[in-house]
Amino acid sequence: MLAVAVLGYVLASWAWALMAPLAPLLDDALGLTPMQQALAVSLPVVVGTLGRVPVGALTDRFGGRLVFVLVTGATIVALLVLATFGTRSVGGLLIGATLLGVAGTMLTVGVPFVSAWFPDAHRGLAIGAVGAGLCGNAIGGFTAVRLTQEYGMAAPYLVTAAALGVFALVAGAAARNAPAQTPRAGAARIRVAAVLRLPITRQATLWYTVSLALFATFSATLPLYLVNTYRLGAARAGDVLAVFVLVSVFTRPVGGWLADRLTPARPLAAAMIVLAVATAVQAFTPPLALTLAGTLPVLAVGLGIVNTTVIAQIAATVPPTMIGLVTGVTCAIAGIAGFLSPLLMAFSFTRYGDYGPALGALAAGSAFAAWIAVIQIRRAGRTP
Repeated sequence: MLAVAVLGYVLASWAWALMAPLAPLLDDALGLTPMQQALAVSLPVVVGTLGRVPVGALTDRFGGRLVFVLVTGATIVALLVLATFGTRSVGGLLIGATLLGVAGTMLTVGVPFVSAWFPDAHRGLAIGAVGAGLCGNAIGGFTAVRLTQEYGMAAPYLVTAAALGVFALVAGAAARNAPAQTPRAGAARIRVAAVLRLPITRQATLWYTVSLALFATFSATLPLYLVNTYRLGAARAGDVLAVFVLVSVFTRPVGGWLADRLTPARPLAAAMIVLAVATAVQAFTPPLALTLAGTLPVLAVGLGIVNTTVIAQIAATVPPTMIGLVTGVTCAIAGIAGFLSPLLMAFSFTRYGDYGPALGALAAGSAFAAWIAVIQIRRAGRTP
């Protein structure tokens, strides 16, 4: 069951992240403005995160097996729209990018599905393994530009759709809901209101907001950032994106392992401090060598640990029948930051000809979130 969840998230994240490496090529083909480029890469992020609320509620209600198939089918439709219309017009591209956001909801299917199968002592590591499925972003980074150059603009979308079609058959035949994942009825609006009143929802939302804003900045807009700032070629920028995502996602199981052996707040606070410092350094546009060998790897590791420890804390705090909805609400609220951060980067570059002001603002937000995490650790230490 863990393998099914990981495979689903790998393929869904592959589809979800296709817009980022293709953005420079789409600019050449369609003549996109900087704001249209930012919208193309940020719309899947915001739709994917906002969509995690209903998808998480559906998973709590019906179990992961059915929702795996539903999300996969909707993602295939979005990819076909992009292959047909997204390569011909800006309107078709933005509509397809919006529909593609459904792929980002796969996380809120996999987390409650897997959490119900694992005991507390191993749940964090299992959740980290699911989170590592975001390495699918790297598949897009490595292959999207090359497939386009070799076979045309529609090729990346069609290849990804075919892979997801195979997964839909696998999930329908092999996935099974755990006995602990008992469907739970109830009015959705009442359950969402109850979730919003939970302290863990408010705390997790703050940390996940910072994490998602930074991840969107250094993944969704990373190729454009490297091309515009350091004049890298599109293919090489896609390779850097792929390595960044791989480092981040393969650090997620490490974050889960730390959460199983320590309180999740401790590695969370440490990683938040690291993110604030690294982002502040990058705001001053250091040399390319320092960026590639220093700040980007540090940011990737910190983001991987933060992402898993936040979700592990949710899974350790709420009942199994609420994990999907709490995670969905947290991700949906944080999705606003994931949508705005690429736009902030685009505005900064358009207004000042530099990404430094946007990165400085993100560094300040990271420092505030790290301070809140340290306060939570101190309060927990004084609580019997």
